[in-house]
Amino acid sequence: MLKGTIVAAALLAMAWVLPASANDTDDCLKDDALVKTAPDRVLAACRRLAEQNVAAAQNRLGIMYDDGLGVRQDDAEAAKWYGMAAALGNADAEFGLARMYSTGHGVPRDDVEAAKWLRRAADQGHVVAQTVLAAMCIAGTGVARSDADAVMWERKAADQGFAAAQSMLAGAYAEGRGAPQSDAEAAKWYLKAADQGYAPAQLNLGTLHAKGRGVPQDYVQAYLWFSLSAAQGIPQAAKNRELAARLMTPAQIAQAEALVAAWKPKSGK
Repeated sequence: MLKGTIVAAALLAMAWVLPASANDTDDCLKDDALVKTAPDRVLAACRRLAEQNVAAAQNRLGIMYDDGLGVRQDDAEAAKWYGMAAALGNADAEFGLARMYSTGHGVPRDDVEAAKWLRRAADQGHVVAQTVLAAMCIAGTGVARSDADAVMWERKAADQGFAAAQSMLAGAYAEGRGAPQSDAEAAKWYLKAADQGYAPAQLNLGTLHAKGRGVPQDYVQAYLWFSLSAAQGIPQAAKNRELAARLMTPAQIAQAEALVAAWKPKSGK
């Protein structure tokens, strides 16, 4: 009887150290649709991987609890799993944990902690973390206010093709905030973001074309960018398009409308 008990205990111990299967990796990390059709299967696979300190699985659990994907939404559980993955250096989890500190969901609100985790993610090249950290540097939220630091982070994300950061960097050049004032540089970076379909950049690029700042004055181009921005629900873009149209000939408006119809987004790099 004692021998049987010892064998059973040994088998139980082995169950804790058996490696997760390849199927667990697929179920947890590779099949996003599976969480909707078989959430229990995804949850079990992620837990097995998470218990072996697989940071990506811990982050996936954080996302599931954060968004209520296949589980009851639970901020505290989300923060717990984000925290475990963040401690292992997972950039997505570092960003997720920073967001929770910023909003006070699952953890006490703490802008300094938010900035700390954003910095860790940003240092790994996480473009959204870099962009949010730039905004915090502008506002002085959780960090010392610094336009120069903001531009540094904007540029890091902009160089990776992130449209929101490109638009922020363009604004820095337009205003002379943390960078030498340059309408030409502003136009260059607004164009990179506008080419990706980023509506605020399209509005601002249209304004530069209408005023001839950093680019030749061109109401056809202004009309194009105002139209594209207005199509995404930017009210000011629609108003600006109407103002531009009053200064254009019917032929110019037709040319601009043709450009709008033919426009397709491009890569931001």
